[in-house]
Amino acid sequence: MNLKFFFSSIVSNRYFEWAITIVILVNAVLIGIELNVCDPTIGLIQRIILLIFTVEILMRFMARENVREFFSNGWNIFDLTLVLIGYIPEDLFANASAMMAIRVLRVLRVLRLLRAGKEIKLITTVLTKSMVSMVWYVILFAIFIYLFAIIGVSMFKLPDPEKLTLEDRSRYEQFMREVHNAPDNSPDPFGSLSEAMFTLFRELTGEDWTDLRYNTISAYEYGVIRVNPVVITTYHIVWFSLSVFLLLNLVTGSIINNYQNIKEEQNNQNAPAEKRSIE
Repeated sequence: MNLKFFFSSIVSNRYFEWAITIVILVNAVLIGIELNVCDPTIGLIQRIILLIFTVEILMRFMARENVREFFSNGWNIFDLTLVLIGYIPEDLFANASAMMAIRVLRVLRVLRLLRAGKEIKLITTVLTKSMVSMVWYVILFAIFIYLFAIIGVSMFKLPDPEKLTLEDRSRYEQFMREVHNAPDNSPDPFGSLSEAMFTLFRELTGEDWTDLRYNTISAYEYGVIRVNPVVITTYHIVWFSLSVFLLLNLVTGSIINNYQNIKEEQNNQNAPAEKRSIE
C-alpha cells in the first residue's frame, strides 16, 4: 500500500481529528492545572501528549503532496513550531527570563484549539487575512486620533497652577476639589498629546466619555478653560460618531467581506471533490 495514501487516509479521518482535538483539550486543561499544582504525573502526561503531537505532525508530513505544499500551509508551520518548542529543555538556559519565555511559548500550545473545528479555522483564517487590510485602517485611525488629540490639547488642557494669578488659582483649586476625574486618580485627560490620545481611545470604547464632556464643561464654568460648551459638546460627539460609527464599522465590514470571500473560495474548492465523489 502507498504510504502517502495510508497516512492521508488517517489524518483526513474525522475520528482521528476528534481524537487529536480531545488531546489538545486535555493539554490545555493540564497547562492551567500546572500553574497551581506541581505533580510529576502531570509532567509525564504532558510528555506523552508532546509525543502524540510529534507523531501527528510526522503523519501529516508523510501525507503531504510535496514538501513545498506542506510548508505552504500556515497551520502546519504553526503546529511544527509549537512541537519543536516543547522539546527545548528549560535547564538549557541559566537566565531566568529566558526560562520564563520558554514556558510562555509552551503555553501557546493552547492555541492549537483554534484548529479544533472547521468553522474556528475559517474564522482564524479570516482574521489572519484581514490583518493586511487592517494595517491601512490602523493608519487611518492613527491619523484621526492624532488630529483630534492635538485639537483636544489645544482647547481643553488645564493650565499650570504655578503660572496662574491668585484669583485664577483659587478658581482652579475649587474646580479640582469639586469636580473629580473619572477615575479619581487619572491625570488631566488632555494634559499631553499621549494622554489625549489615550483619552480618545477611552471614548472609543464608551468608557466615561460623557463624564469627560461634563468635566470639561465644568472647567469652563469655573473659568479654568475658555472654550464654549457648544464647542466642547460638538468635539466629543463628532469624535464618538466618527470613531464608533464610521471607523469601527469599516473594520467590521472588511472582516465580513473577507469571511464571505474565503467561504466562497472554500465552497468552490470543495465543489469539484463532491462532484467526483458523486460520479
